[in-house]
Amino acid sequence: MDELLDIVDENGKPTGKTALKSEVHKKGWYHNTIHLWLYTDNDEILLQQRSHKKVIYPLLWDVSVAGHIDAGETFKEAATRETKEEIGLKLNENDLTKIGTHLHKSIYDNGTIKDFEFHQVYVAKLSIDLNQLIPQKDEVEALKLVTFNEFENLLANSTTNSHFIASNTEYYKFVLESIKSLKH
Repeated sequence: MDELLDIVDENGKPTGKTALKSEVHKKGWYHNTIHLWLYTDNDEILLQQRSHKKVIYPLLWDVSVAGHIDAGETFKEAATRETKEEIGLKLNENDLTKIGTHLHKSIYDNGTIKDFEFHQVYVAKLSIDLNQLIPQKDEVEALKLVTFNEFENLLANSTTNSHFIASNTEYYKFVLESIKSLKH
């Protein structure tokens, strides 16, 4: 789907311009995305396995929910919309806690996709059973809960285990530590 996105500058400030996602990725324009990490009272984090249909990092495990922020949409509106679309979970905006903004710059497919994104990173508590979630087939291959310890072990071996996106290790560590600090 080719959504209309707001373009921001290299500092994340709105430019007042919009463009289709395909053009934004072709030209390497900065834009915002949301990342929502869901955690449980049992010290577990929900991971999403990226669909086998994804161009970038198919079948690797990543953030619970992620997506582009449509033009004119607030970060929290995008987070709740994407959560409903990708995993069938209805959240309220006040369920979300922002833990930071993470600049991610990558170029894929021999320079045809220039992904310069500001991840607006949120966390929220998952209060329903995993089997009640409904993965969106084109986006999500599978869902699973991992304990904080499992998360750390998988992350420690991410260069060899084909689990997480190895280049995102520092980001994943930041998320885990942020969730731990919220719980204690």
